[in-house]
Order: sequence, then C-alpha cells, then structure tokens
Amino acid sequence: MKGTVYLIGAGPGDPGLLTLRGKEILEKADVVVYDRLVSPAILGMCNPKAKMVDVGKMPTHHKVKQSEINRLLVQFACEFPGGVIARLKGGDPFVFGRGGEEALELVAAGVEFEVVPGITSAISVPAYAGIPVSHRGIATSFHIITGHEKADGRTCHPERSEAESKDPGQNLSLDFETLAKCPGTLIFLMGIANMDFIARRLMECGKDPKTPLAFIEKGTTPYQRTVMATLETAGETIARENVTAPAITIMGGVVELGQTLAWKKNLPLAGKRLVVTRAAKQASGITARLTALGAEVIETPMIETRALDCPNVIPAVILEGQSPDRIMGISFDALANFDILAFTSTNGVESFFRQLFAAGYDVRVLAGKKIASVGKITEKKLLEYGIRCDYVPEDHTGEGLGRLLASLLVEHSRILLLQGNLADDTLLKLLPQATRWVVYETLPVAELPEWKREAVAGADAVVFASTSAVENFCSVILSYTTLGASPLSGSYALWVGERSSGSKDLNRESLTTPASCSPRLAFCIGRMTESAARKHGFETVTSDETTMDSLVKKIVEHYKKES
Repeated sequence: MKGTVYLIGAGPGDPGLLTLRGKEILEKADVVVYDRLVSPAILGMCNPKAKMVDVGKMPTHHKVKQSEINRLLVQFACEFPGGVIARLKGGDPFVFGRGGEEALELVAAGVEFEVVPGITSAISVPAYAGIPVSHRGIATSFHIITGHEKADGRTCHPERSEAESKDPGQNLSLDFETLAKCPGTLIFLMGIANMDFIARRLMECGKDPKTPLAFIEKGTTPYQRTVMATLETAGETIARENVTAPAITIMGGVVELGQTLAWKKNLPLAGKRLVVTRAAKQASGITARLTALGAEVIETPMIETRALDCPNVIPAVILEGQSPDRIMGISFDALANFDILAFTSTNGVESFFRQLFAAGYDVRVLAGKKIASVGKITEKKLLEYGIRCDYVPEDHTGEGLGRLLASLLVEHSRILLLQGNLADDTLLKLLPQATRWVVYETLPVAELPEWKREAVAGADAVVFASTSAVENFCSVILSYTTLGASPLSGSYALWVGERSSGSKDLNRESLTTPASCSPRLAFCIGRMTESAARKHGFETVTSDETTMDSLVKKIVEHYKKES
C-alpha cells in the first residue's frame, strides 16, 4: 500500500480563502510539502505532528527543482503506507501551477491522488483590490495569461517563481495580435520582469496605449499594494514604484473601478501581521476579531496547559515558604469543607470542570457555595458551565481578588483557590484561610518550526496571553538569537493577559532582553503582564478594561494614530 497524495490549492495568501476540504486534509496530514508563498497562517492549520517540507521557490532561485518535488511526493507516498501526503501549492494547482506534471508523475508511480482546487490569484487578487474581472458594459470576458515561460516553452508557477532574464520576453510565445484585439480583461500571472516588453508588443499590435493597468503586489496578504498605470507607462511605472514579484497585472477598463470599489485597504488593521501567543484552544476568539479587522494572524502558542491526570486526588506544588497543609491534594468529596471557590483563570475553570465530570460528579456539588472570579474573562467562562459569580473585583488581578475577598469575608471562611502549577503566592499571602488546589499545569513550548520563526520575524506585532507566555517567548527568541537566527528585529509587541495570581519565571536567570528586539510596544490587560513586558524592555499601553474587546479596540486606536 502507498499513501494518498492530495494536490491542494492554498489560494493567493489570505488563510480565509483556503477551502474547507483543504483545511480538513491539512489537519490530518502526515506530510506537508509546501511552497514559499503559502501563508504562515495556513501552515498553522496543519497537523502539528506532520513532517513539514519546504520546497519553496524564489525568483532566480529554486530551493528544490520540480523533478525533485515530483520524486519526493512518490517517496513520501511509499514511506507512509495509507498515509496522507499534502502537496500545498499557492493559488490553484492546475492554473499554471504544474499540478498536472505532479499528477502525471503520481500516475506513473501507481500513487493515488486527489486534486483540491484553490482560489486562483487571477480573480481573487483583483477582487481584494476592488477590481472585478468582468463588469457589465465594460468587460464580458476575462483571459488568464502567463507572463513568463521557460526556454522550453513550459510556464513557471505564477505563485512561486518569476525568473529574471537578460533579454526580457525572449521566451514568450504569446499571440500578441490576438491579445491586442481582445475586448475583455487581460490578466497576466507573473510577467513583471517582462511587462515592459509585453506592453510594447501589445501596442505594436494595435492595443490602445491609454488602456488602464494595475499591478497588484502580494495580493490578499497584509502587504498588498496596488499600483496604477497605463499600457504606455507600464515599464517606467514598474521601475519608479519598484513593483516586485509576487504580483499580477490586470489590464482593461475594469481597472478604473478599483479607485471606487477598493475595500481591503480601508480595514483598520489592513497591512498588519500579528502573532498571537495564546494557548491554541484560547486563541480563536481574538484571532477572529483581528482577522475581521484586516490583520493576518499567526497563532504561535508559547505555553500549553493540561488538566492533571488524576480526577479525584490532585497533587499540588509546594511553594517555597508555604505551609504544606495549605497546598495539598484534595478530592472532590472534600469540596464540602469549603465555603468559597475562587477561580483565577479560564484554564482553571476548564480543567476543574473537565475533571469534575470525569470523576462522575456534576455542578450540584457546588450548591450553596460562593464563587469568585479574578476577572470578566474568567467570569464569562464560568457562565458557560451555568455558574454565576458572586465576587468579581474591579481590579481584575490576583491582588485585587485577594483584597476583595479579605474585605468581605469573616475570618473563619474557608476558601479554595483553583489554580495552575505556576501560580505565585499572592493570594495565599492575602488570604491566610485559603487552600490551593492545583488543577492544571502549564508547559512551555520549547521551540518553533522554521516557517513559524520566519513568520514571527516578519510580523508587525506579537500578542501575549499571560506572563508565562511572555517569559517563554523571550526565552525561545533569545535562544534563536544566540544561535544566529533572525529575531524580531524592529517589530512591535502586543501583550494581553488577564492577570490572575501571577506566575513564576520559567528560567529567569537565562533571560535577557535581546537588543535587536527593541524597541517594541506592548498592549496589556492587567498590570502583571505589563510588568513582565517592561522587565524585558518593552514599552507598554494598557487597555481601558480587562476584556478582549477592549484590547482589540486599543490595538485599532494605536494603528489609527500611527497612520
């Protein structure tokens, strides 16, 4: 048996344009063979256990030759019997994508394959620039043309490669006379290096020199740029505006509609790439908000949380200087001994209830007990389980929660703190009658794959979800800086984290602020995250309220001022 190869079109760049079928396959793939221009956000959708193989091509430099790519697909199909091998290609595999060549190679080797079409840049990129490829009364047809061919007449991949030539246009075998007479929209994929030659040949064959043109760079990505020209000014415009690949050229009367219908550039976070470091299961909320505002979001969790394995008796971490009888393993039966349950994070809520249900209990064991939450985010998570909070401090911090409970409760009230293994002793100091129950543990992410390091290095901002994520981020980035990898040079950092009871440094002695990472700006929820950011040399701005909506609002306000 051999594995099955899926030729998947990743679309032009925006991860939202990947098909549901493509996403489904990537999530279960054993191997992902991907091209250079596949969005990092799409790579983030891949099975985290998949073997990732970069075969990307750049102008004038092919990392892996096409013949070698063909061979690799067959090799992986043999190495993974019954497995899923994803060949992830920019745009659509069968639109100048050489997917046909790869499919023929698979047929010859007896490897089963499936084609998953993608949205081609020929129609999606103009749409993101507000240019319809057809429009009643202007263009009733559109034509997709390769702007570059190899010497043997084969086309290059429009999403990957545009080799420069000492003699631009020397390899083109286009029927310029027919194209010049065509009344519809002409769309050239690749061809920026040859466009001056193409424009001159079209004019020589009778096409109007005043025909509108648009060059669209890096379409549908945060870095999309549209440059307008006419057929007679094409070459000089490319040189003056430094138009570079990847870019498409769209030619015809529909181009003028782009001045009225452009919508992408008007989104408040258009052109921004943000790295979200929240744990994977928590990142979707803020990712959706930021994406809707035009940002490209790279989910890069720096910590992982997991409920501890034993549902009935859960060991706790003994903190230095604390009495063991206040930090202990507790069974669910012992909940009857407590008057108040205090949750300091959404992770604590999820872990507690997961273990509660697994042990055969339900929410009735909480009857008659008071419930406290460190802040609105944790309060909202409790409400998902049908639990309303009795106490939420105005200051959404561990210290704020401790002072609130200390001011309201009589001395003999018995308080149970549901926390993680990295929580500090802030609440225990403020509440002498409290006992800690460690219901989950936080594990640092040790390293980032190469493609994610490159994405982070090219980002405009980083979003942190907790102080532990801050510490681990700095530790990981510093390790790559030490090894000579590219750090986050000159970028900004956005921080978010509902301050719970705090966290210990993961490796305080080894952390310093890499000089190349400064200056960076941090947007924070809560003083503890802000403090962690400043400790590592970041400038900070704190959201008005301790909610994700308030943070997003602050991000938008910042970039509006910047523009």
